[in-house]
Amino acid sequence: MSVLLAISATAQQRDHLTDAETDLVRFHQELDKRTEVFIKAADRRFAIINGTAQPAAKKLVKDEPEWGDPPKGTHAELLGDIAGILDEAITNIDNVSSRDARNPLLSRSLRKLSTAANGYLNQLNSLKTRITDPDEVAAIERVADNVKEIIEASGHLATGTREEDSGTDKGKKKKKP
Repeated sequence: MSVLLAISATAQQRDHLTDAETDLVRFHQELDKRTEVFIKAADRRFAIINGTAQPAAKKLVKDEPEWGDPPKGTHAELLGDIAGILDEAITNIDNVSSRDARNPLLSRSLRKLSTAANGYLNQLNSLKTRITDPDEVAAIERVADNVKEIIEASGHLATGTREEDSGTDKGKKKKKP
């Protein structure tokens, strides 16, 4: 009987990206471009939740796949999608960082994601005041946890970036001019 429950739970899982968005993630192999796809995918869901216009879909490259139809779902499902999208963006950045900590796309990607995360935090705070559905509240908390992780990581990056930008390494003293 537990096998049936496991199959049922798996069948009910929802992909956090649409098929078209998944194609865009696969198409963009550079971390910063892929991060932009994750940000826009989250923005599309926030637009639906907030009842605002979808963000413009301009192609960065001629052969880039289309964004496809806007995602569908309840607010709780869309918020769950956003949590999954942010988690995947974090995982992508972590994977590149573990393979190549000096990759210049890391700081660029994390800055873009952090800027978006700060905007998401404002939207989440606004949503918290209007939402009473327990599934939506739980989904907001999952998104908020990912947003906080992104903002915290970007705070660590800011310290490391200043040292890299100044041309010094950790542990080495700066030369006085």
